[in-house]
Amino acid sequence: MTIRVLHFYKTYYPDSFGGGERVIREIATGTAPLGIESTVLSLSRDPAQNTVTLDGHRAIKAGILLEPASTPFSLDALHKFRDLAREADIIHYHFPWPFMDVAHLLHASGKPALVTYHSDVVRQRFINAFYRPLMHRFLSDMKFIVATSPQYAETSPVLTRYRDRVEIIPLGMADRTDELDPGRVARWRRELPARFFLFTGAMRYYKGLETLLKAARDVGQTIVIIGGGRREGYWRARAKGLANVRFLGAVDDADKFAILSLATGLVFPSDLRAEAFGLSLVEAAMFERPMISCDIGTGTSYVNVDHQTGIVVPPRDPGALASAMRTLALLVLSLFAGAT
Repeated sequence: MTIRVLHFYKTYYPDSFGGGERVIREIATGTAPLGIESTVLSLSRDPAQNTVTLDGHRAIKAGILLEPASTPFSLDALHKFRDLAREADIIHYHFPWPFMDVAHLLHASGKPALVTYHSDVVRQRFINAFYRPLMHRFLSDMKFIVATSPQYAETSPVLTRYRDRVEIIPLGMADRTDELDPGRVARWRRELPARFFLFTGAMRYYKGLETLLKAARDVGQTIVIIGGGRREGYWRARAKGLANVRFLGAVDDADKFAILSLATGLVFPSDLRAEAFGLSLVEAAMFERPMISCDIGTGTSYVNVDHQTGIVVPPRDPGALASAMRTLALLVLSLFAGAT
């Protein structure tokens, strides 16, 4: 028996490659062997070009009409959502996205539906005051609300209101360790220092890059930064004069995993609740790399357990972040020396 699931989110491959997109892709590919047929509807600047079949599931695009406060809207999406919702057995929403709430209430109220609650609304506080009634109307219509960690469920003022329908389902990824390319590992071993810390992720406002660059001044090891985004140029400019910071830009998964396998550890200084989980931490755990993250009351402290899988430090504290990197570097060095 085939179950048809429609995922609805504002962005998806090949338009963008953020954490939400990666989660949807893992769900779509991971559930396919169970008889789940997934379709993903999202918005695009080039819907004709970017409507594709990806890993066995459809990625359908609708054109963007306008995008106020980083919240895209689309009349085209309303029509496509209506038609795709009729075909679907289950609709899986990915929160937050106010336009999604409108589309559901117009065309899919009453359809079996759940929502993965990726994050509270963090930045648009003024807009949120007007959005809140719509948000609660939407969430009240959901059969299940999926929180990705116990920490987020316990600290979100929205999720605590819906305790009776919240389910905790941590995010995961298929094992990629068997995809490690020895040739790429050898190449990056030649190009990078023997010891370095790695940051990987989109360069968004909540990633803590300001703290990382300040901490870099007090760390002897190189810090390698993988990722892109509209603010990449800004952060490169901010890092001028820091000889131990190296930007590699966006790289493909094969290169990322090769670099990660060589890193002393992963540094993940996200400092706001918009970082609800941190799939980069999951990747580090997959490759048995120690991690440094910040305690922000979210899933980052679910994945990285202080003094078990790495070190957890206060957010926006360059001194604590630098101290954690020095501690991990010494620990890894001592373990390496002991092994030889």
